Amino acid sequence: MEEDIKFVLDDAKSTMQKSVDHTAQELTKIRAGKASPAMLDGILVSYYGTPTPLNQVSSVTTPDPRTIAIRPFERNLISEIEKAIINSDLGITPQNDGENIRLTIPPLTEERRKTLVKQVKQEIENGKISVRNIRKDTNESLRKLQKDGAAEDAVKRAEEKVQKLTDEFIAKIDELFAKKEQELMTI
Repeated sequence: MEEDIKFVLDDAKSTMQKSVDHTAQELTKIRAGKASPAMLDGILVSYYGTPTPLNQVSSVTTPDPRTIAIRPFERNLISEIEKAIINSDLGITPQNDGENIRLTIPPLTEERRKTLVKQVKQEIENGKISVRNIRKDTNESLRKLQKDGAAEDAVKRAEEKVQKLTDEFIAKIDELFAKKEQELMTI
């Protein structure tokens, strides 16, 4: 039974880490006025009828802090890439020169910064909810182990460890928020 408890705790820890990693990944998609290839991660381009991630059909670079340059591997993809960017929620109009597509990232207004911070808070809250749900599921698994014969005090210690893990991972998520908020509010 001790092994089962250890397994449940290890599983909870790795799942919570995945939650933090996912939250960090989602935050990279929220633009902070600086150009970043990660902003285009969710964009799919129709490549011979198959939705394909943009970074698999082109090279994406940032020649300067306000510009993203996209160079398709096949020239006939330019219109598809342009269409995918226009249909995305980026809110940026692509500029096509026949061989490359340039995206110019406009400087953020104070109002837009505040909107983005709200968006970041929502992602952070989703991350925290995810970690808390993992805690809940783990505690349920531990109680089930107790019903199956695990020692009550071992289960109680494990529940305390789960709470410590939860606090630790929520603190990590709060750190992500502090960094992203500072990045957004810095002009």
